[in-house]
Amino acid sequence: MGGFDFDELYRTQWWPMIRLAQGLVDDVSSAEDVVQDAFAGLYRSTATLAEPGAAVRYLRVSVVNGARSALRRRRTVRTWLGQRREDEHAPPADEPSLRSADQQAARRALAVLPARQREVLTLRFLADLSDSEIADATGMSPGHVRSAASRGLATLRATLGGHS
Repeated sequence: MGGFDFDELYRTQWWPMIRLAQGLVDDVSSAEDVVQDAFAGLYRSTATLAEPGAAVRYLRVSVVNGARSALRRRRTVRTWLGQRREDEHAPPADEPSLRSADQQAARRALAVLPARQREVLTLRFLADLSDSEIADATGMSPGHVRSAASRGLATLRATLGGHS
């Protein structure tokens, strides 16, 4: 095994990765699947990873790529079905009590952003990553990360009425 404790990494990174994945796919069960797949891939790759930082970077990249795949599958299913089933993403019964109106408005605004802008903003504000860490996780250049963040924030400000 690599130079880190897989069980400890799992304990410390499961929830941050779930939060990240949920921000990208906006669906708890899909987020859990994405994160579980990322940890399974990490477990298979532990011999090649020397330190915990590399393992966390591996997880972030895997979660971003897994979320992209989940969203592509979702689009494909909708295309083949010809329509979105009404109950496909029905919110949990307790969602209104768990999310404030501001949070719901922000999620709706994020949902209409282009995928890369949504990814960048999710990684920046939910995972608290730097531009270079976001670039590593997404395969984008740091300049593209900054540009996507700027455009996404401008759209969110306009959509949410100019509130910071």
